[in-house]
Amino acid sequence: MLFSRKTKGFFVEFNENSVLLARTTSTVPPMEVEEFRECPLGDEAAITNALKHLQTKKPPSGYMHAVVGVYPPRRLVRRHTLELKKMKEAGYMADVFSQQLRVEQDKYTLAMLNAGDGADYDLSKATQKEVIFCGAPNEEIAAVQETLLNFGIYPERLELGSVATLGALVDYFAFEKSKTPTLVLDVGNDTTHSFILSSAGVEASRPIPQGLEAMVPVVQKELGLKDEESARKLFRSNTFDFTGMGPLLIKRLLKELQSSIGFYEVQTGQSVGQVVCIQLSPKLSWLEGALASSLGISTPKVNTVPWLRTRNVVVPDALAPTVGDFRWFGLTGLMVRYETHNGSPRDEKK
Repeated sequence: MLFSRKTKGFFVEFNENSVLLARTTSTVPPMEVEEFRECPLGDEAAITNALKHLQTKKPPSGYMHAVVGVYPPRRLVRRHTLELKKMKEAGYMADVFSQQLRVEQDKYTLAMLNAGDGADYDLSKATQKEVIFCGAPNEEIAAVQETLLNFGIYPERLELGSVATLGALVDYFAFEKSKTPTLVLDVGNDTTHSFILSSAGVEASRPIPQGLEAMVPVVQKELGLKDEESARKLFRSNTFDFTGMGPLLIKRLLKELQSSIGFYEVQTGQSVGQVVCIQLSPKLSWLEGALASSLGISTPKVNTVPWLRTRNVVVPDALAPTVGDFRWFGLTGLMVRYETHNGSPRDEKK
């Protein structure tokens, strides 16, 4: 039988809105998804119950070993062009971190990846100039690990959720033979990470110091609410349709995105044709449509089941509607193993 391994696989995504969980028939492909669960981020009882439900038997260690995707607030995911002639100069990389990326190298856990295929960058060879820097502050990683352990989750592998999603999207677009450059927005509370992807990899990236919180004062002003907290509660609830107000709420963010897209299109001669937002809660689903409409582009229709099957991750018919919701894309992306150009599998997709 194809799925005969006894060790179950567990996959968890802690994003800024919710906790997504899955149990599979194996820790690595080939595997079949057995169950999905979702809990609000702040509901500890619901998370604890979901974890108990997913584990058919208590593990000997007391911890559920899982592959985990997380979104630390000050995460770094940035495409950068290296000056290869300077790579051997003392202080060059330190300068890149401090001056270009604006991070304190000793306070961050960082990785360098090839921008095209996501493979680990080989510093000893340093032959490729286009790289992706990924990482997060050490203190935020430690806090995440403590949270996971408190819930009884032992992270066998800890990934930046946004990086796992980007890697999965690049692979998915290649599977779909899509030629359309895509704007991918990781919209957080305080920062929006903007990326332009193609099937060839991450083409551009830019952090924008505006997120969902920047929209709250606009809600307060437009609806005449007494304070920002009232506006925040309404904005985060499902009791008001913000679709009509969308263009006003995204006005500042839109200006930044138009600038990024314009620069990319002038540089490459290619037009960005679609936009997708990752880790948005269902209550804010209007945001993606508002951005697409204002930018004059579309939102892709994503059907991940055939793609996952080619990657030896089978989603039964009963669970297909769940993965049809793009919010689950990052979690299923954690299940997939990719290959580098030489054909060897890599454990890390980042």
